[in-house]
Formats: sequence, structure tokens, C-alpha cells
Amino acid sequence: MTGTYIAILRGINVAGQKAIKMVALKSMFEGIHCNNVKTYIQSGNVIFSAATRDIKEQEYSISSAIEDAFGFPVPVIVLTINTMEMITANNPFADDDSKDPSFVHITFLANKPEDHLKEKLMDKIQDNEACVITDEVVYLYCPHGYGKTKLNNTYIENNLKVSATTRNWKTCMELLKIALST
Repeated sequence: MTGTYIAILRGINVAGQKAIKMVALKSMFEGIHCNNVKTYIQSGNVIFSAATRDIKEQEYSISSAIEDAFGFPVPVIVLTINTMEMITANNPFADDDSKDPSFVHITFLANKPEDHLKEKLMDKIQDNEACVITDEVVYLYCPHGYGKTKLNNTYIENNLKVSATTRNWKTCMELLKIALST
């Protein structure tokens, strides 16, 4: 049975690094037996259908195919529609009228971080920022802009000791919308 998935790639097309054209990325996905492939913006968001339901197998297959096709490694996190629905529904900042949604970000974690590592992140929260850490994601509210927070993707990866990739709230909602219509 085929399922619909969302792949989010870490660090492509950022500041001219790891450049991948979306047409080429779509073609690569189709080459590894993915169907209904759709990309969203240039930062590595792909919605697709596939027969395999093993998420880790999909992540490995996609990451390997990217390295083979484009010559560099790219961490990949694959989510089911149900997982993305749960993540967006549980966003503690989504219904908070005091929080501007344009400053909400979600950092997706490739693996569950150890509990004792989560506490260290809380030390870096700056004025008016908010952070909620779960086993799957880090919800961030950065009212001064994501570019100014100390809780950036690299800091989160280094301190939680897991691979991660961050998307803004608008992108997360659009990815879910596209996936639900696929």
C-alpha cells in the first residue's frame, strides 16, 4: 500500500552551498521509485508517495541518492502526514494571540534527544523568546528573527546531539496542505 510522505532536507540551497535545482531533485526522487513528487520552495521540501512504510529506510535511500546524484551528503528527515498533523496540532504557539506566527519555527529532530541534553537549550533563550522541546521537534518563538536567535539549527544539533532541520511555521503548514491534497 502506498503512503504520502514529507521529506525535509538539511542545508541545501543556503548561501550558495549544496545547490540543487528542484527539477533535478524531483527527477532524482522519481528515479528511486517515488510517485506524485512535488517540491515546495528551494530549501529542500519534497512531498511524495511511496510503497515502503519504513521511514528510516526512506531517509537512507533519499540521502544516498542525493549524494550519488549531486556529490554531497544531505541529512534527510521523512515524516508521515499523521506525524506532521500531530506536530502542527501540538504547536504551543499556534493559538497564542500574543505570538506573531511569522516568528514561529519548528526544528525537526532526526532522533529522540536524551532528556538531560534538553535542559542546556533553555539556557540560551533570549528576551521574549520561547522554546518547547519534545522528542520529535523543538518549537521556537523568535520575535527578534530567526537569524538573531542563539537557538539556531546548528546550536540545537550540537547540543541535543541529533541531526535536525528547521522550517518556519508558514512552510510547515503549506507542506501539510500539499501532502493532504496529494
